[in-house]
Formats: sequence, structure tokens, C-alpha cells
Amino acid sequence: MDRLRINSLSCIGDYRAQLGETPVWCDRSASLLWVDILAGKLLRYWPQTQCTEIRDMPVLTSAVLLTDQPEIFVVVSQSGIWRYDYASRAKTLLCPWPEAENGKRPNEAAIAPDGSLWFSTMDPKAIAISGGWYRLDAAGGETKKMLGAQQVPNTLQWHDDYVWFADSLRHQIHCAKEATNALTIQQTYCVPGIPDGSALTTDGLLINARWGSSLLTVAALKKTTMTPLYDLQLPVCQPSSCTFGGPELSDLFITSARDGLLSPGSIDGALINIKTPYTGKPANRFRL
Repeated sequence: MDRLRINSLSCIGDYRAQLGETPVWCDRSASLLWVDILAGKLLRYWPQTQCTEIRDMPVLTSAVLLTDQPEIFVVVSQSGIWRYDYASRAKTLLCPWPEAENGKRPNEAAIAPDGSLWFSTMDPKAIAISGGWYRLDAAGGETKKMLGAQQVPNTLQWHDDYVWFADSLRHQIHCAKEATNALTIQQTYCVPGIPDGSALTTDGLLINARWGSSLLTVAALKKTTMTPLYDLQLPVCQPSSCTFGGPELSDLFITSARDGLLSPGSIDGALINIKTPYTGKPANRFRL
């Protein structure tokens, strides 16, 4: 079978994130957006010009995601869910941070196929098992708690009518079924290492970043089954997430982090690109 190959890997730009996360490809502008959660930065990279723009974001912003309006994004931060006009830099509050989650911070976030926003909450010290998953159906609505009792909720992918997510420090990847106001776990897989963010190919391969292990893992999903296939070693210690982008949606962009490393290497925290034999799906868009 075709595999990811290290000889196609390149490091993009000079920026080194404390905690790079949540990469998303904007097909309208042919650009990649991602955040540095701890530094409070939004980064945007245009491969055609090889330019990267860096902007300040609200405290502990974990994601900047696409909406159904060009150049209008949804920002997930500890201060709430915001509408962000990229041209004017204006921010408008769409939804307050869940009151029950005061003192916690957002982590993973993604737009579901139906246009709703999903995001996770967690203890900022990643100790308490007090995090959860939330869904916001549309702008102006209220968040709904879908699942609690999570430690570090990560990865959010939809495949074969199931939701796949991870609880990183429990070393688990879950397959769940979505009900009206809840996630019901159907299958749990204990995995080696710390599963962080993931990308999904059009044919159901889950590519997962393994924090602290310097690798990506590739597994095949089918209904509730996850079959491990192979690993790819990376030159960064803490890969945090990945997504497909580029003109054919076959470039894999990988974020990484320097946070917690006593002696970080020269490219720890960098954005990495790998040319792949796979194809991803266009990113979903939030319904404003």
C-alpha cells in the first residue's frame, strides 16, 4: 500500500510555536490557518507566496475555523465563541464560554458535517478528569454538553456515521454515536503513546499525531473498527495535529509544540508539510 514518506517532508517558515494546534485548510483562499494556544496567536500561511501572517487572538484561543461566509471565521477561546472578520479584524461574540466550564480552557475544535461547531474543554493543568465535549448548532444558539468526564479531549473526525475522538492522557481513541444531545461511546481502543489531533483521508485512514513520540500513526476506520497500519517517524518531539491541504488536498500539514521541552530542537514547534499519496476532504464550515 502507499505510505507517508519522510523524504517528502519540509519545514515551513521560521515560527516556532509554544503549542501549535488545530490546522485548517481554507480552500477559498488557498491558505492554512492554525493557532499557537499558549502565545495567543493566529497564523496564516499562503503556499503560493510562501508568506505567513501572525495576529493576536483572545486568551487561550484553541481554534480558528471556517464559516459559510468568505473571510469570516469562528474563534474558539476561553473568553467565548467569536465571529472574526479577517479584513477588519473585528470580533463579535457569538456565544459565551459555558458557565459550567469556568476555569477550564478549550482544546480540540472542529466543524461537523452538518455545520455545527464542536469543541472540548479541559483542566488547564491536564490533571483533573473534568473536561467535556460541547456542540453549538448555529450562531446565536446555546452550547450543548455532549459528553463529560474527559481528561484531555482531542481528535474530532466523522466517518461512517460515527464520531471519533481521543482522550489523550488516558491513551484512548473512542468511536461514538451521536444522539440528540449526547455522545454514546460504542468502542474504545487503548493505544500506545499520547494520541493528539488527527486528519482523515477520503477512504477512511485516520492519521494521528502522537504527542511526545515523534511520530504519526496511520489506522484504517470502518464503522466502529480501527485497524492499525503503520507509523511514520517525525523530526519533532511533540507533533500535535494535522490536516490535509494544498490544491489537491494531498499535502499533510502538521503542527507541533515546544512547550514542556527542556532542550527543544531547532524545529520543535514548527509547521511541517508532507507530500502524500492520500487525499483529504474539504474542511466543513460553520453556519452563521
